Amino acid sequence: MDRKKCCVQLSVHPSRGLMDEKFIVQVQKVLPGCQLTVHALHQCEDRNSWEAFGHYTTDASGTVNGTCFTGYQSGWDILWELIISSPFRLRKKNVQTPMEVTISVYQGHQTEGFVDQVPLASVLVERWYMAPGVRRIPVTEEGLTATLFLPAGPGPFPGILDLWGGGGQLVEYRAALLASHGFASLALDYLTCKITLETGKMVDNQYFETAYRVLQQHPQVLGSRMAMLGFSLGTSFTFKMAVYSQVMKVRCAVCIGGSHVQPIDGPPKEMLTYFNSEKLFVSEQMGRLQCPLLLVVGEDDQSWPASEAAKDIKEMMERAGNSHLLTILSYPKTGHLIEPPYIPHARASIFRTIVMLLWGGQTVEHSHAQEDAWMKILVFLRENLYGGTNPGATL
Repeated sequence: MDRKKCCVQLSVHPSRGLMDEKFIVQVQKVLPGCQLTVHALHQCEDRNSWEAFGHYTTDASGTVNGTCFTGYQSGWDILWELIISSPFRLRKKNVQTPMEVTISVYQGHQTEGFVDQVPLASVLVERWYMAPGVRRIPVTEEGLTATLFLPAGPGPFPGILDLWGGGGQLVEYRAALLASHGFASLALDYLTCKITLETGKMVDNQYFETAYRVLQQHPQVLGSRMAMLGFSLGTSFTFKMAVYSQVMKVRCAVCIGGSHVQPIDGPPKEMLTYFNSEKLFVSEQMGRLQCPLLLVVGEDDQSWPASEAAKDIKEMMERAGNSHLLTILSYPKTGHLIEPPYIPHARASIFRTIVMLLWGGQTVEHSHAQEDAWMKILVFLRENLYGGTNPGATL
């Protein structure tokens, strides 16, 4: 193909959308049978670069339709990999700005050296965690370290308390995306928050109840339609508070890659002590659960025996006669870090800046699982928080 005679037309639809929204890459006005490489490049906030590329051959009309080019998803027609050798995960810190991705098309089937080449065409696309109109509100009242995300419009909206794992910090991008889908979501830091720093002590169970109450009493939140979403260590606290708290009466719970193994009455610090020892206490608390539970499991989880935990939970609930409340999504060759879709799979990464942890999962299967699980989580939340009936809860 003669570059001087080439007038390649590259388009991406939509060029601006949510992070979990698929986009289509189309290349036109190329000679039939030409080999092309479609390449994506993103430079994240820590200045590391992430890239993806796919090889295509134009059809009889000189067109490439990359319908499977779906953002940061590994597998299918696109291979995602980190350009530089970095042990960190790709995680959006400032959700008020978009992830900018440059989509380019190159002549031939290329595999490296893209930054040194002149593309035939390029387009800049934006992927957002916050939809237009979503509001981000820092929350520091009553000693909390949290961020509230409210959907566009007057509300009121169902509320979700969003708990991440043992890595700590205030992680906002999942809560922002939940708000973009119509849920008032409170991202809560319960490990590295200012209470811990000021007193030298971990938060107690009341801290979670305070966060729940602050969210519940917000004028734009439906206080009778509340849920918890926990990931990893956050799952343990979700189980604990949903079962035992007299304050937190949730209509449903979503738990991803976590554990029911914990002391019943102890504070969070004691729970961490149990995790760090060989003396684990398994309670029958799941038999007491009275709300729908969606359990998301990676069968290749290398940081926690998630499949065994799911089996235990199922057996507990069957013995208690409440197994009808349980839904399990179990994904083969999927690791611990089941995140919203199109975030690159990390089989291992640095944890708390001091240790490398193996999370597990195979890239293609894990990426498919993230997309499937996220869509089913949204359906589960809509059915239980926006629906008219709910076993175990009253309006």
